Amino acid sequence: MAQKHSGKVAAYLTEYGELEQRLADPSIHADQAMAKKLGRRYAELGPIVATVRELDQTREDEAAARELADEDEAFALEAQTLAEQQMALEAKLTELLLPRDPSDAKDVILEVKAGEGGQESALFAGDLLRMYLRYAERQGWKTEIIDAAESDLGGYKNVSVAIKYKGLPAEGRGIWWRMKYEGGVHRVQRVPVTESQGRIHTSAAGVLVVPEADEVDVTVDPNELRIDVYRSSGPGGQSVNTTDSAVRITHLPTGIVVSCQNEKSQLQNKESAMRILRARLLAAAQEEAEAAASAERKSQVRTVDRSERIRTYNFPENRISDHRVGFKAYNLDQVLDGDLDAVLDSLVTADIAAKLAAVPSGE
Repeated sequence: MAQKHSGKVAAYLTEYGELEQRLADPSIHADQAMAKKLGRRYAELGPIVATVRELDQTREDEAAARELADEDEAFALEAQTLAEQQMALEAKLTELLLPRDPSDAKDVILEVKAGEGGQESALFAGDLLRMYLRYAERQGWKTEIIDAAESDLGGYKNVSVAIKYKGLPAEGRGIWWRMKYEGGVHRVQRVPVTESQGRIHTSAAGVLVVPEADEVDVTVDPNELRIDVYRSSGPGGQSVNTTDSAVRITHLPTGIVVSCQNEKSQLQNKESAMRILRARLLAAAQEEAEAAASAERKSQVRTVDRSERIRTYNFPENRISDHRVGFKAYNLDQVLDGDLDAVLDSLVTADIAAKLAAVPSGE
């Protein structure tokens, strides 16, 4: 067993073995939600277990090589190589054992809302939605528009999209692990289509990303909900439905309000609204737990009302800048076409570096 982090490693090895046994039990799979939850955790622990086993084997091989080094110089060189491999594996294990977000393996619900800037902001919200949809397509993820309110010129006042992983996430790294950094205020600088004199304007749109909650994650008491129905409206506010099919759900204990009007059926809109509500309740509960533990995650801005911008999209210079980590690139056209990897990589790398810096020496 790995000597460093031995207590934590032992606990994970025990949990991994227990999960292996439970997942081998056919009765577990009668409850698909539970089986999915256990499968995600099993996949998350897999890389840790594999690294521990490889590290233990490397230690044994190095010890054997050193015993034989007196008889053959080749073994001395092999022992040195194995020692270097051991150091690399220990560094990898330290990273794998960093505090993990419990939602890393989850799918997400991503919402884009127009902010300051009127019609231009709504058009930019549409650009952001297209960017995320194209990125999801590149990753092989599934997307589903849950609700959308279009603007007069073809953008969006607000839009919600579910993004789902196909199969089980590799190494427990699902869509939340990748997309949680997108929440916050996104600013655009460009000449709006409504501008006749070619002046550059600045506007903004808000992005909210929350992990999609399984029903086993969040229990919602129907008695704590106020459900209102009304007629759907399209661009400009005109009615697009002759029946009260749109649904607004208010969660009374928290004051969270969710509205859906995309579907023609009141029942379908209610189901979509409940998906968003469960996701927001899960995010709120996790945020509260993190705050209580003095471990608030700074990478995720959870409301679109926050004035601090996280990213600027400058069209005249074809520049994208992420202000949290100092990332800057001049391929904005490609980013808006879904080439987001370099931006997200910089955020993941900075997050890991900050967590490694916070690990006390000797752990």
